[in-house]
Amino acid sequence: MLSKTFGAAVYGVNASLITIEVVVAQGLGFNLVGLPDSAVKESEHRVEASLKCSGYKMPRQKIVVNLAPADIRKEGSSYDLPIALCVLQASEQITAEKNLDEYVIMGELSLDGKLRPIKGVLPIAIEARKQGYKGFVLPAQNAHEAAIVNSLDVIGVETIQQAIEFFEGKLDIIPLVTDTRDLFYDTMNAYDVDFSHVQGQENIKRALEIAAAGGHNVIMIGPPGSGKTMLAKRLPTILPPLTLQEALETTKIHSVAGKLGNKSSLIATRPYRSLFRMRLWWVEGVFRNRAKSRCRTTGFCFWMSCRNSNGRLWR
Repeated sequence: MLSKTFGAAVYGVNASLITIEVVVAQGLGFNLVGLPDSAVKESEHRVEASLKCSGYKMPRQKIVVNLAPADIRKEGSSYDLPIALCVLQASEQITAEKNLDEYVIMGELSLDGKLRPIKGVLPIAIEARKQGYKGFVLPAQNAHEAAIVNSLDVIGVETIQQAIEFFEGKLDIIPLVTDTRDLFYDTMNAYDVDFSHVQGQENIKRALEIAAAGGHNVIMIGPPGSGKTMLAKRLPTILPPLTLQEALETTKIHSVAGKLGNKSSLIATRPYRSLFRMRLWWVEGVFRNRAKSRCRTTGFCFWMSCRNSNGRLWR
C-alpha cells in the first residue's frame, strides 16, 4: 500500500517542499532513496524504536521510502515523523480520517516517541502557506514560531501518539493562532539593556549617536574594562526599529541557524553579535563569513580585537 505526505528541505533562508512516499510490499529490508544524508538514513532506527514504545510495530516486510525530488539533497533528522506516519498508514496499522497529503509534517523522534524541536520552521511554514496546504504538523516547541504565518493551521504535538490520534480523528488539537502585527508592535523595543543606562563616556556616546544616525562603521580601541563591549551592546537600542519585513527576515535567519530557542516566535529587536578573534586564521575566516551573513542587513556585529603571540593586531 502506498502512503504519501509532505515535508520540506531548507536551503539558505528558503524552503523547498519534499514529497515523502512510503510503500510496504512483499520482501524484506528498509530502503531509503532520494539523496538522503547520514542523519536521514539513520531515521530507520529512530522510527522503529519510537513505534515500539508507542504500541505499534515496524512491518517485517520490504519498506521503500522515497524523498522526491531525488536530485535535492535532504539533510537532518526532521523527516522522522512523516516517515513514521506514512509507514503506519502504508502497513494499515492506522486509518487516517484526515488526509496526510493535505499537511506538511516535520519532526525529529526520540526513541520513546517524543518529538524534539527542529530548525528552519518559519521558512517551511511560509512555503507551506504559499503552496496552499491545509496545515503544518510539527513539534509543540516550534509551534509559536510557525504560528507567525497566518492562514495556516499550526498543529503542535509532543509525541507521535498525539500525531496519530490527531490524524485518526480521536484527538482534537486547536490550531495555534498568533496576531503577528500585535506581537511585533508589543516587542519591537523589548531590549534587555538601554543606551540611557550609560553613565559618563560623553565622547564615545556622541560618536555612537552619529554612527547610528548615519549608518557608519565604528572602531573602538581601548584597554580591557574601559566599556567597549558595554557600549556596543547598547548601540542597537538607538538604531531605527525593525520593519515587520526585516523582523521576518531576521527571524528566518535565526530559525535556520537554530538560535531561536523553544517556544520562541518573532524577533522584533535588532540582533547583537559579539565575536572574539581567534588565533588561528582559518577559524577566524569561518566565523567571519558566518557572522557577516547573519548581521549584514538588520543587526549589529561587534568584533573584539586582540593581539597574537607576535604582537600583531588582528584586523
